[in-house]
Amino acid sequence: MTTTDPLRDLDPFDIFDTEAARLDRFFSSLDDEGWHRPSRCAGWSVRDVLGHLAGEELYNHACLDGDLDRLFAALEREGVGGGYNGFNEWCVRRRRDLPVGDVLAEWRDKNAETRERMRALGRDATLTTSAGPYPVGLQTFHYDSEYATHGDDVGAPVSEKEAGARTLWRVRVGLFVLGEQGSGARAERSGDHVDVRVGDRSARVPYAEFVEATVGRLPDGHPLDPEIAAALRCLA
Repeated sequence: MTTTDPLRDLDPFDIFDTEAARLDRFFSSLDDEGWHRPSRCAGWSVRDVLGHLAGEELYNHACLDGDLDRLFAALEREGVGGGYNGFNEWCVRRRRDLPVGDVLAEWRDKNAETRERMRALGRDATLTTSAGPYPVGLQTFHYDSEYATHGDDVGAPVSEKEAGARTLWRVRVGLFVLGEQGSGARAERSGDHVDVRVGDRSARVPYAEFVEATVGRLPDGHPLDPEIAAALRCLA
């Protein structure tokens, strides 16, 4: 049976380039005070977010090389435990004492290679990931979401001209991933919001808040039903 890819009209590689360029412009503009500002990631400064992004390229390149076993063996030798969160914290820690210019150069170089290689493979190729083989295009949408989220985490500017389209692709990716993961949330777009139902609970969630829910960035005390918010979290 032929199925329709609901994201087919979006180019994940162009989005990845756009979000990487946004982060690069922002990071390039920072002074020492800016690097040490807290981000929305608990316990991480803006500089730590950069360290996370640079370190994460170890995983991205291992996926591209089809060599995750070597990466996992190296992490084991380093005593890195705690799954993905442990890996993230290790990536940040080992870069905190390095000159920030070196970390920025590392991220630029490695991420540029990731983006180039993903685009060259094409969206329908298959990539090795920790969850098993996965289409390159869909994996790139996950990277797109992460980069947009971390851009917001550090306060990278988004112009009014691009904000609407950026929010919309993030809504669409969130809806796709909810369906892909078999979430308990039934969600569909309606006007400028998403109608969500979880069991006997329902909510009308504005696009921007829906995006924040999918990436686990709703602020403390947000009025969205906690059960619905938990069911919507799928990209973080």
